[in-house]
Amino acid sequence: MAAPARAASARPAAGPSGVGAKSALLYDATSGTTLWSRAADTERPIASITKVMTALVVLHEGGLGRKITIRRKYLAYAKKHDGSTAGLHAGDRLTVRQLLNALLLPSGCDAAYALADAYGPGKGRFVAKMNEAARQLGLSRTVYANFDGLPWPTATSTRSTARDQVRLAGYAMDDAVFRATVGRRTYKLRRTRAHHAYTWKNTNRLLGSYRGAAGIKTGTTDAAGYSLLFAARRGGRALTGVVLNSSTTDERARFTDAARMLDWAFGSTAPYRVPPASANTSTD
Repeated sequence: MAAPARAASARPAAGPSGVGAKSALLYDATSGTTLWSRAADTERPIASITKVMTALVVLHEGGLGRKITIRRKYLAYAKKHDGSTAGLHAGDRLTVRQLLNALLLPSGCDAAYALADAYGPGKGRFVAKMNEAARQLGLSRTVYANFDGLPWPTATSTRSTARDQVRLAGYAMDDAVFRATVGRRTYKLRRTRAHHAYTWKNTNRLLGSYRGAAGIKTGTTDAAGYSLLFAARRGGRALTGVVLNSSTTDERARFTDAARMLDWAFGSTAPYRVPPASANTSTD
């Protein structure tokens, strides 16, 4: 996917109405055109949208069948930082492919640490790989301080822009494994001798409720607000977009913002209502 064009190529129409996000961008991947944007080059914290790059670094290195043992420190880390988790159990042995589902659906910070520790090796080396990947992909206003978007060492240490994140989404959605994973509403594992039973539900409520929704990743911290990197396909058109800080109080706002942007581009007038969060589903 080509880089999202800058403001000069944006559609001259006023754009979608009622979008509250502080930064936003909508890109037509089929035509290679930025349709609409707001503060697209302003750097902001991106919370768990960070995990898109975490997944891409792992996918680039491969070895999806590799088994990783879940260590207590991964669970303690997520608890210490009050991060969203996949509910992993210490001692379980899970494949990388399974952990990618734990990373991207329930937004597991425990899974993120497990992958970073294995693929760094060590979290410091892994974060260095994330930043190197950002440089190679031309994400010039993106900095990763950690592997999951949690607010450490400061609330804004990991930051990016709407334009950079939509560009990253294009690369990510070109990967078949990533695309299939983020488009999945639920992922279940039966209990085996190697691991407990797990059911992971996607935090992206556009899936299954907005026609054509195909992913990608939610994110929220106090500093980032409720944010969403999203994609949808209809009638041969593939759109990707992002809303950063749609609200700091209403977690549904990001889904409403995204739907309004997509409706505007698709020419849809059907009203969209955000479905309630499923039981045991994080609102990360």
